[in-house]
Amino acid sequence: MTYKIAVFPGDGIGPEIVREATKVLGCLTSISGIRLELESELIGGAAYEQCGEPLPASSLDLARSADAILLGAVGGPQWESLDYALRPERGLLGLRAELDLFSNLRPAVMHSQLVGASTLKPEVVEGLDILIVRELTGGIYFGRPRGIRVLENGEREGFNTLVYRESQIRRIAHSAFRIAMKRNRRVCSVDKANVLECTELWREVMTSTAREYPEIALSHMYVDNAAMQLVRAPKQFDVIVTTNMFGDILSDCAAMLTGSIGMLPSASLDASAKGMYEPIHGSAPDIAGRERANPLATILSAAMLLRYTLGENEAANLIERAVRDALDSGVRTPDIHSPGMLEVGTAQMGDAVVKAMRKIADSP
Repeated sequence: MTYKIAVFPGDGIGPEIVREATKVLGCLTSISGIRLELESELIGGAAYEQCGEPLPASSLDLARSADAILLGAVGGPQWESLDYALRPERGLLGLRAELDLFSNLRPAVMHSQLVGASTLKPEVVEGLDILIVRELTGGIYFGRPRGIRVLENGEREGFNTLVYRESQIRRIAHSAFRIAMKRNRRVCSVDKANVLECTELWREVMTSTAREYPEIALSHMYVDNAAMQLVRAPKQFDVIVTTNMFGDILSDCAAMLTGSIGMLPSASLDASAKGMYEPIHGSAPDIAGRERANPLATILSAAMLLRYTLGENEAANLIERAVRDALDSGVRTPDIHSPGMLEVGTAQMGDAVVKAMRKIADSP
């Protein structure tokens, strides 16, 4: 069987990090027999420059026809003055909405080789393994009405709408609980039910859905406390499930517990586990083209693609082991560099992972 993978390099460092992930996937096909057909299209600012819109019809068609999607990053300061509908981020949000990719999985795993790269004490982060399940197609990012209007006194007012339907909450609850069943069976639902009626409903639906999973220990936490607990005692968490905006913020906070946002992948899944896979970091235009970007989050996103959508668990394990072995060899991109390690560029880090993969494959 041949799997069709849609590849969207995007903007900024996107093309550089995607190049290394596809290099790793190419190595995988040569040593495993898994057949992958990679097809690239434009998205974000790059698409706007060439096509006048951030998500051209050809890109959306490719995404719909593919078995899975690998994406780099979108955005940059040169497009910030565009009309809202034309900004690069609308391409990414459009893919999520059009494909109904409602369940966003954001792991925060502390690699033992990088404990020293975290700004927190080693005893706080060593052994950390959290999974944040973020609802991705609802909430304040998609709610209407929204916009900027002029009041009667001439003052401008910005407004957005936070809204969730019960069905949206219930399906992300099921997603989180099913994932937790494969982990440590603990779920913390994060909301702001004390001041937001929308998340009061969120808490009620989470509680009622949890009754279908008696093995799961469900707890609730307000988002401000959750942010504090992530930096105070993060290992208390296993699976965190939360809204679109809260998940966006908390997952970036969790990323830095691990030493670098450049290390963390993500998956965005539909109801059938078809998904889009991307690093959680942005396009980092300040280092684009300078071979300073860390490609490991994108490479690990490719591993998640193999596991969650294609069901190729052995191949996913191979890539993840190769990343660990590459780190064991002492190579580090600037964001995770520490004294005594060898600082390398983007392509060199990708090469180190490929070298580790071939060594694993050749070992008896």
